[in-house]
Amino acid sequence: MARYTGPVCRLCRREGQKLYLKGDKCYTDKCPVAKRNYAPGQHGQSRKKITEYGLQLREKQKVRRYYGIQESQMLKYFNMADKMKGITGENLLKILESRLDNVVYRMGYAASRAEARQLVTHGHFTVNGKKVDIPSYLVKVGDEIEVKGRSKSSSRFKEMIEEHRGTTVKWIQVSPEELKGRIVSEPSREEVDLPIEEHLIVELYSK
Repeated sequence: MARYTGPVCRLCRREGQKLYLKGDKCYTDKCPVAKRNYAPGQHGQSRKKITEYGLQLREKQKVRRYYGIQESQMLKYFNMADKMKGITGENLLKILESRLDNVVYRMGYAASRAEARQLVTHGHFTVNGKKVDIPSYLVKVGDEIEVKGRSKSSSRFKEMIEEHRGTTVKWIQVSPEELKGRIVSEPSREEVDLPIEEHLIVELYSK
């Protein structure tokens, strides 16, 4: 299935909460979720009885949209998580957090995951000194992510240094002045800032 290219604010309204897909706009009064906190479409305001399957499906869709991944990728990550030691749901979130586009966003070098995905695709970042232009690339402990040499002189990245908000997660150590960061530990479940009930996703895929 092709990637969704419509208004992303509709996705937030469909899930009934902010997924922070539009960057700074999500933190203002202009956010459509704050104005119209109901699903989009003709029947968006009608009350519907949601089934157990519906709850599981909505949770899975919410996570997919939050990280900007397709169904085939989501299923691939679930199968990976299921084979790992530990709790499958938490393993799944750790994998999603380890995606390069998410790491760039967490480092504060993009206003949204969509922007981070675009920056990675355009080849602005290196991992351990080698250019990586695959947003789904999974980083691991010890990896060093850095803005590529030429890109550091661009006005876009100079603005990042001035406006850098800093990472909100402890598993990434960031050096804003050098436009680089290092993965110092595995992602922590507690640091996933979106309310996610991952056990519902596990139940859905386990059927």
